[in-house]
Amino acid sequence: MTRSKVAILRTSPRTVLKNYHELMNLAGYQDVVAKDADTALKINISWHFFYPGSSTVPWQLDGVIRAMKKDGYDPALIHGCHNRTVVIDAHLGERENKQLPVIEAHSLRNVHLYEGEEWIPVRDAVGDLAQKFLCLNEVYPKGFCIPKRFIGENIIHLPTVKTHVFTTTTGAMKNAFGGLLNEHRHWTHPVIHETLVDLLMIQKKIHRGVFAVMDGTFAGDGPGPRCMVPHVKNVILASSDLVAIDAVAAKLMGFDPMDIKFIRLAHEQGLGCGDPREIEIVGDKQAAEESWHFDGPYKRMTFASRMQHKIYWGSLKKPVEWSLKTWLAPWAYLASVLYHDLYWYPMNGNRRVHEALKSEWGRLFHNWERLTPDADGFAELGEAPEEFVRGTAELMGMGARVLGTAFKEAPEVAARFRRHDCRRG
Repeated sequence: MTRSKVAILRTSPRTVLKNYHELMNLAGYQDVVAKDADTALKINISWHFFYPGSSTVPWQLDGVIRAMKKDGYDPALIHGCHNRTVVIDAHLGERENKQLPVIEAHSLRNVHLYEGEEWIPVRDAVGDLAQKFLCLNEVYPKGFCIPKRFIGENIIHLPTVKTHVFTTTTGAMKNAFGGLLNEHRHWTHPVIHETLVDLLMIQKKIHRGVFAVMDGTFAGDGPGPRCMVPHVKNVILASSDLVAIDAVAAKLMGFDPMDIKFIRLAHEQGLGCGDPREIEIVGDKQAAEESWHFDGPYKRMTFASRMQHKIYWGSLKKPVEWSLKTWLAPWAYLASVLYHDLYWYPMNGNRRVHEALKSEWGRLFHNWERLTPDADGFAELGEAPEEFVRGTAELMGMGARVLGTAFKEAPEVAARFRRHDCRRG
């Protein structure tokens, strides 16, 4: 039986584009990603504001696109792919995280799954496979929908290396969460590990090819995927086994992957390899042996993450969780935006971002639109900003607009004005 393979390389801004091309081929992406099928580049936006380690970075997206074009993939069959989350504005996020300029520079299509795309009942797409779900039939007794366009497409996930307050770590497997579940995704939080395994079953059924390219130039530790401590780690990873790449990333962060429930369950279900001892490492094997000794998401939790844990698994579960499945649910969306966008980021995150922008990767991000790379990467990075890129008042204004959007686009609110049609995004 062929062993699962994960490629890992050290990188720098000077060589990052060359490194991404080498990385993807080390991982054998051309054997998995068919050239005659449409390929979705599943971009990760964990926060619409730029925060190091949180979301797909522009050099990650650019490196993947350049590699595919160099290897003969037709740009007309490659597109950026975004999902919507009630508390995350994907249109703001693709601008603030400088993903949109990359898509536009390569003249690729940019698909937002919730805007005009057709969604179909999952059983229409996977048939009897639905009988094997660990939890989704119980969470959604009336069923749920997935994007029709995913059927037969390749998908390349573009996560980052980071911790998560619900799943300890997050990466390739969880990157499918927003794209495969349309509304009421929060209903799965009490069984989030089982949900990720069910979603991986679906992906392996519907996609022509599944691949992941993970960026660890910045990596996030703490109560992720937002309020983290960013670290410069200078590594990138790739694999066609989503379980294996998440396992290797978890091990790098200092965790035992088989102690992380979604990795262990997927391994036991035969959906991939979660045991690092059984994974073939190619590329920089010495880098894969590092342990960063991250604290993890639970040592210094934020007020918001503590409340989330109490609601889904603790003392507030019985008195509060029921409200999240009723028309009252928007209170939770608004509370999240108020805390994260109007309080934590302006008061705490902005300072961390400013410090991160002094690093080489930070300077590359800050000056992205003004830099011209050569075939290998970026010889010049420009200067770091002397002041905050976004002032407190500007950030709070942006957060206030997101607050209004979160209320307007909440499925519980929208349902009062329209009859929900599963077949529309």
